[in-house]
Amino acid sequence: MADPFLYNTGERSHYGCLGHEVQIEYLKAYVCRPSFSTDKAVIVVHDVFGWRFPDIRYIVDLMAAHGYIAICPDFFKGTEPWKSTDHWVDFPDWMKNHDPMKADKEADVVLKYLKEQCGAKKIGIVGFSWGGMAVHHLMLKNPQLTAGVSLYGIVRDSEERYSLLNPTFFIFGEKDHTISLDQIFLLEDKLKQYCKAPYKIKVYPGQVHGFAQLKPEDMKPDDKPYIEEARRDMIDWIKMFV
Repeated sequence: MADPFLYNTGERSHYGCLGHEVQIEYLKAYVCRPSFSTDKAVIVVHDVFGWRFPDIRYIVDLMAAHGYIAICPDFFKGTEPWKSTDHWVDFPDWMKNHDPMKADKEADVVLKYLKEQCGAKKIGIVGFSWGGMAVHHLMLKNPQLTAGVSLYGIVRDSEERYSLLNPTFFIFGEKDHTISLDQIFLLEDKLKQYCKAPYKIKVYPGQVHGFAQLKPEDMKPDDKPYIEEARRDMIDWIKMFV
């Protein structure tokens, strides 16, 4: 099985985080708050590399800079994330123990924390790859989430995957070899038929899996405009509804 992350995940620049870690019941989480008081929050769902991966913490800080209480909980509950040195032949077995369709309990714990401890009244969610699958799943199941953005992650094996409860935006790279254009066209066609909530699908030219969470210093010049566009689109969607 080829490495689906065509960017070299082992060669990332250091990132000095702006937030801090907290304990929420049985979960650890990374939290960053804006400089002013707000009742709006965003849950950031990490990819297979887990809640400590620098790119994900950068996204948390980015959401906070745009005025949201931003939080990335450890959806792997203390178990080992996937590592760039692991063998992709073992990935299916690893996924069996890290199912993004079983993120409901952790999402509820974080929603409770945001409402009771942070005073959040409107809560959005964004997720990347593994986290994108979790977001798609949660937007079908959890009406407490005001809006969602799923970046290169979809629920593939459920006939009920099109009845989104609230506004959801799907972001894909044109050259993502984990999600084919045919799958994207099918998603679009089925959402037109079955989805009553607002939704949007957008494909970014020439982009591979994992493109949108890169920090500025890790971007390739040809990709930078599309990465920045995807981030703006993600933030605009959240701002429109949360």
